[in-house]
Parts: sequence; C-alpha cells; structure tokens
Amino acid sequence: MGALRVEGLGLTYASAIGERFTVLDIDRMEIEPGAVVGITGPSGSGKTSLLYALTGIEKPDRGSIRWGDTDITRLSERARDGWRRDNVGFVFQDFHLIPGMSPLMNVLLPRTFDGLFIGPAMRRRAHELLELVRAPSSRTSVALLSRGEQQRVGIARALLNRPGLIAADEPTASLDADNGRIVIDLLLGQAQATGATLVIVTHDPALLARLQRVYHLRGGKLLPT
Repeated sequence: MGALRVEGLGLTYASAIGERFTVLDIDRMEIEPGAVVGITGPSGSGKTSLLYALTGIEKPDRGSIRWGDTDITRLSERARDGWRRDNVGFVFQDFHLIPGMSPLMNVLLPRTFDGLFIGPAMRRRAHELLELVRAPSSRTSVALLSRGEQQRVGIARALLNRPGLIAADEPTASLDADNGRIVIDLLLGQAQATGATLVIVTHDPALLARLQRVYHLRGGKLLPT
C-alpha cells in the first residue's frame, strides 16, 4: 500500500431541513506505508466519516485522497468499490455478520457479493484465518458465538484478501477488557506480520497507547500535534 496524502478534504451533509453542515474540513493529512495510526476525538467529531472517506466508502465534496498513485476521489463509485475490494480490509464496530450463516461463510461473504470464485485454496485460507484469530469455523451460525468471537470472525474476514490497508472502526468498543486485548493484539500483530497500513478509529486508551501515531479530530478538523 502506498503512502496516504490528503489535501483540502471537505465533506458536508444535509440536515433534515435541507441545510448543509460541515462534517470534515482537513487541510492536510499523511500516513506512511505500514504505519499504525489512530483517529480519536469526541462523539460527532467526524472520526468515522474520515475513515469512510479514506477507504472510499464516502466520497468527499472536495479535495484529494491519494493512496500511492491513486486518487480515490477521482474514481467512479464502481471503481472505488473495486479498489476497496483489492486493497482494504474493514473491521466494523458492530461486526456486520450475517446471523444465519456460519463463521466460515461470513469470512467468505465479500467474495460472494463480488461474484468472485471461491475455490479450495480460498476456503483453506478462510479456515486458516479463523484458526489464527481463535474463532470456530464449524458452528452453524455466528449468532451462537460470543461477541469477542464475532469480532474475531470480522477480523478474519477483513484479512481474507491480504489487504494493504486494514481499517477498523471502534473495534473494541463493544467488547470487555479481555476480548478487547485479544482484538488489539490480533490487529497489531497482523499489521506487523504483513506490512499493512493500519488505521483505527477508537476511544480506547489501551489501544491508543499502543499506536505509533494518533490524529485528534474536533469539529471535523485535525488538531495540531
């Protein structure tokens, strides 16, 4: 994954009465390849919106977001989806798992959505990732798993395509302290092992203390560091 260069980033949303309000207003932001960084700030400061913009889920109103040679703001929605599939593994706070499906099928689900072939090698990789994160693969439904196990399934899914960028939105927010430590160790360990860039939105002091760099947001703006 190439370095991140953000310049002149602006994002607005419409209120219920049609007025526009600013969500993000960032002059410049840089992340080097393989860096492990956090984004933190009070509720409503734009943390998740920034993560969504950096990963192409949200398209800003202005500015550039360049990963290596690719400015994802210039891509069509379809092209951004393809870029994200090839480069990004996303870990969600609320897991985004399908309750009626097994852990294995949840890990493979993104490839199913994208219409990609799932052969024996990809199934083996999914099994290996579930073993790596210590989540069972044989149960019939992820609904039978603990919350900690469900988040670990989400991490396995994020790692399936060997992403150059791992993005995590409050990955420990709904977990107890013990499961939170396991998730932190997994994310940091996998980023180090693969050389992936890791960007985490979090309020968790235990997680923030282990990151190389932390960006602080307030009112959609980066605070001086």
